[in-house]
Amino acid sequence: MSKRYSVHEVLDHIFGNDGDLEEREGSEAEEDVSEEEDDVQYDPEQDQTSDEEDPDVTDAQGEVFKSKKSDISWLSSPPQTQARAPMENILRMTPGPTRYAVSHAQDIKSTFELFFPRPIQSILLEMTNMEGRRVFGDSWTEMDKTQLDAHMGLLLLAGVYRSCNEATASLWDSESGRPIFRATMSLQAFHVLSRVLRFDNRETRVARRENDKLAPIREVWDKWVENLPFVYNPGPEVTVDERLVPFRGRCPFRQYMPSKPGKYGIKIWAACDAKTAYAWNMQIYTGKSATGVPEKNQGKRVVLDMTKGLRGHNITCDNFFTSYDLAQELLKRKLTMVGTVRKNKPELPLALLGTKDRAPLSSKFAFSERTTVVSYCPKKNKNVILMSTLHRDAGVSSREDKKPDMILDYNKNKGGVDNLDKVTGTYTCKRGTKRWPMVVFYNMLDVSAYNAYVVWTEIDPGWNGEKPFKRRLFLEELGKSLVSPYIERRKRLPRTEASVRLVKGLQPTLTSSSCDTNQGGDSRSSKRKRCQSCPANKDRKSNTTCHTCKKFICAEHTVTIKYCDSCI
Repeated sequence: MSKRYSVHEVLDHIFGNDGDLEEREGSEAEEDVSEEEDDVQYDPEQDQTSDEEDPDVTDAQGEVFKSKKSDISWLSSPPQTQARAPMENILRMTPGPTRYAVSHAQDIKSTFELFFPRPIQSILLEMTNMEGRRVFGDSWTEMDKTQLDAHMGLLLLAGVYRSCNEATASLWDSESGRPIFRATMSLQAFHVLSRVLRFDNRETRVARRENDKLAPIREVWDKWVENLPFVYNPGPEVTVDERLVPFRGRCPFRQYMPSKPGKYGIKIWAACDAKTAYAWNMQIYTGKSATGVPEKNQGKRVVLDMTKGLRGHNITCDNFFTSYDLAQELLKRKLTMVGTVRKNKPELPLALLGTKDRAPLSSKFAFSERTTVVSYCPKKNKNVILMSTLHRDAGVSSREDKKPDMILDYNKNKGGVDNLDKVTGTYTCKRGTKRWPMVVFYNMLDVSAYNAYVVWTEIDPGWNGEKPFKRRLFLEELGKSLVSPYIERRKRLPRTEASVRLVKGLQPTLTSSSCDTNQGGDSRSSKRKRCQSCPANKDRKSNTTCHTCKKFICAEHTVTIKYCDSCI
């Protein structure tokens, strides 16, 4: 069968441009292959285009609405001729813990360490020891991983006991405190670690902060955020929203949000799994750029940044983010979107904005080729507008309120980030501080502990069975597993009986005679007073008293007499 060519193709062939024919034939072959791979049948009628609208088709599809700028045409009924079947909601990843997480999560502690791996711990140890040497000089003892784990474990345990607003000293109190705090380390040691904990090099911070407001914790934050997608794959529904970490101290990008409980704090954009509230991606908002020019289309940029790496998911967001341009960009990434829309958006048709003569519980729809908008009147003279690329019809529920399916799906999935705020706020480990990097670090601990709980309960669904407060039990076990190695190497026993029992439970061979008392006959007092042999400016306190005069003395002025086994 002979192939027909156009006049221009024949002329090109005569004048030596016959290579174009081969290229066109090759491209046609490639198009045929792509059509077979997509499983879409070619319809030549779809390629027929016309600059003028067909009035018959318009009438068949119902009333036509124009947007405010008249650049988008909306139909009152779904279009009869639509593009090929949508492929946006086909997930390319299996929801749940990744293979990497399943292979490395051997217990609760190892699951938590997936979010604080060795590279992050190395930065914390290096920068903290650098600050410790700067502040305390030669008297500084290098902090190691065991001590860092113990410090984080005590923070998590304080959150378990819901002591975020309780004075730190009361946690170490001999009567009202918790024995595990005194069994792990002294209150002074905890304060020292909290004081010198750093996340960057202090000497180079000024130069880095000129271009980056997040410089004091940027490296640790970026490495931490990079780990979140490697541990867990979100389900088909993902929520994008904003969070506010309360903080009223000095911060160059502190925000005021009157709708949030804390009102003042650090704003964080977050993308969470709508079902489990797993934090999959985060980004700290550092305010306007150095030029002071406000960012345009910020909501669109944030959603596109938060959803990088996702495909086949549905994104739920509120009216700060939702726009027609965002919906089209997400469709190019094989993502759909459902969200509320502000009424001042220029892409909305005027017919959906008015509420006059609208009956309560009524819905009015508008359709474009791949986008649906609904205006729902919950009561007289009030309407709510939603936009969706997931819904293609005018579906309305059979409930008494007659809400559209679009609104029901939005209400079901809109709370992913809000649930994360709720669960992390219940057992938060935050402490009172004037340094905003510490506020970010405390929030990283809270989110990591919750993400670890989500991963562990999906890896081991039978863990603790049907017990209530499973997350509280998880945090308590996590905190104890972090502090136990540090308690095991403790060389001295604490002074309270309950704390002594905890230490001896991990160190049965540790006795008070070998650690806390001398065989020379000195006595111990339950009180601690300043050593009466040292100058007052040294302020050395001790609970050891002289055997003869009962004066309080420190270890420097204590004489130890040694005996053999037969003379004791």
